[in-house]
Amino acid sequence: MTYFVDTNVLVYARDAVSPKKQQRAHSWLERLWTHRTGRLSYQVLHEYYVTVTQKLSPGLEVSDARDDVRAFEAWNPIVVGKTVMEVAWNVQDRFSFSWWDALIVSSAQILDCRYLLTEDLQHEQVLDGVTVLNPFKTTLPDS
Repeated sequence: MTYFVDTNVLVYARDAVSPKKQQRAHSWLERLWTHRTGRLSYQVLHEYYVTVTQKLSPGLEVSDARDDVRAFEAWNPIVVGKTVMEVAWNVQDRFSFSWWDALIVSSAQILDCRYLLTEDLQHEQVLDGVTVLNPFKTTLPDS
């Protein structure tokens, strides 16, 4: 059972402004690393890098952010190419999502993820086999 992780989960794990969300994001990421069930896209890594180096206050050192991105490459991020874009257009048209959210959902679908961890979409909404989970509203699975 795989989980596609949206940018906000990665950012909260590094953002001390919201300690409860930071702890929750850490717990989710730790579980995904341990069970090797995390997936993401280069879009997520791009957004993460910009957010933690330019938008957080205090932000991460560039070298630390780059180390994080390199570590997450172990999850074999999907590249946003022709197939992801074609599926994203379908998602955008069917669900009236923003382009960026459609790319996230498309990537999760193509990677055959059962769940999408994000706080940006409706909790427990099912999108063609991918269930949206807000990691701050749901408990971690037991196994």
